[in-house]
Amino acid sequence: MIPAPRIFLASLFDAAVKAADPQTGIAAHLPEKPRGKTVVIGAGKGAAQMASALERLWKGPIHGVVVTRYGYGCKTNSIEIIEAAHPVPDAAGLIASKRLTDAIKDLSEDDLVIALICGGGSALLPAPPKPLTLDNEIVLNETLLASGAPISAMNVVRKHLSTIKGGRLAAATKARVVSLIVSDIPGDNAAYVASGPTVADNSTRHEALEIVARYNLKLPKAAIDHLNSTGADAPRADNPIFSRNSHHIIASASVSLEAAAAVSRSSGIEAVILSDSVEGEARDVALVHAAIAKGVFERNRPFGKPVVILSGGETTVTLKSRHGKGGRNSEFALAAALAIDGRDIHVLAADTDGIDGTGDNAGAFADGTTVARLRVAGFDPRQLLDTNDSYTGFKNIDDLFKTGPTGTNVNDFRAMLIS
Repeated sequence: MIPAPRIFLASLFDAAVKAADPQTGIAAHLPEKPRGKTVVIGAGKGAAQMASALERLWKGPIHGVVVTRYGYGCKTNSIEIIEAAHPVPDAAGLIASKRLTDAIKDLSEDDLVIALICGGGSALLPAPPKPLTLDNEIVLNETLLASGAPISAMNVVRKHLSTIKGGRLAAATKARVVSLIVSDIPGDNAAYVASGPTVADNSTRHEALEIVARYNLKLPKAAIDHLNSTGADAPRADNPIFSRNSHHIIASASVSLEAAAAVSRSSGIEAVILSDSVEGEARDVALVHAAIAKGVFERNRPFGKPVVILSGGETTVTLKSRHGKGGRNSEFALAAALAIDGRDIHVLAADTDGIDGTGDNAGAFADGTTVARLRVAGFDPRQLLDTNDSYTGFKNIDDLFKTGPTGTNVNDFRAMLIS
């Protein structure tokens, strides 16, 4: 028997989030204790919960400081929690960047730094190189978020316009650095999570300039001048300064999707994972997912129904309107609703950190009745999509999916139930 669709889809989301619980991953990757001190630094929307988990697991003295988004903090004992703005940075983030650097810069080779890194850290760690200012970094983030560029491309630009990203934070200490990372990046490249403050890669400022040109990014002149200077060069991954360091992906979309699939199968409904690293424009990705779902609904191909189609990764939204409200997951849900109109297909698209864009929702539900219900409520679904105003539509028909902060972040979760 098919369960109540929304309750069922929400249970799959809950399973995905539970599988990304940082305590499990941290327990499996605790580093050896050092001869000297152990200092913790961290950044991201789930960094406070990671710090709390580490405190419960670590045997011995530990202290440090991590930064998370406003409202995402939790109780800790010896690790200080700083809250700052996300997705657009603020002065609190600027202070946090300095605090993290100061916490480790005077350590010795006998000491250990445990870096707790997860999605959201890029915005939470503003550290513009002179003569750039915080205002310049705010413009940079706003421009990137509106560009439609994938997260990997955004972070190449960010790490070459920073004094803390691109491995520079780890390069600021003589201590051994072990990074424990919750990945929100398609493909789980550790150097891209939070723009890699403690994990370097071999991307270059020339690649950053190519991305600026490809996406026609209107950046401040000071930013372009910096990218054209050698001062933008980040340390390479093979730099000897990183030779004693290590990193571990402790949670990812792949593990979370497998957990959701297992819950679905235990309910008697087959589950298929399309991919854990889907990228692209949210509305375009929605059309591809909807096409597959319609094929199942109408012809039982490529899968037989009932079935749940799952995917993860991170889509993007190229803003056409500055006045609309909604994140990439609610935009996916609205585009999918238009494509599956009138069919017995149910959709949940949500961000595993509990916040879709800048709203108070994780995402939204949609089904074959969504379009009709929006029209009854006085909205044109196509116009809502064209003006990036999916939140308004879903709010007025009570289809927003709200969870509050989850304490982790393995990026987008999408599930389509074909009954």
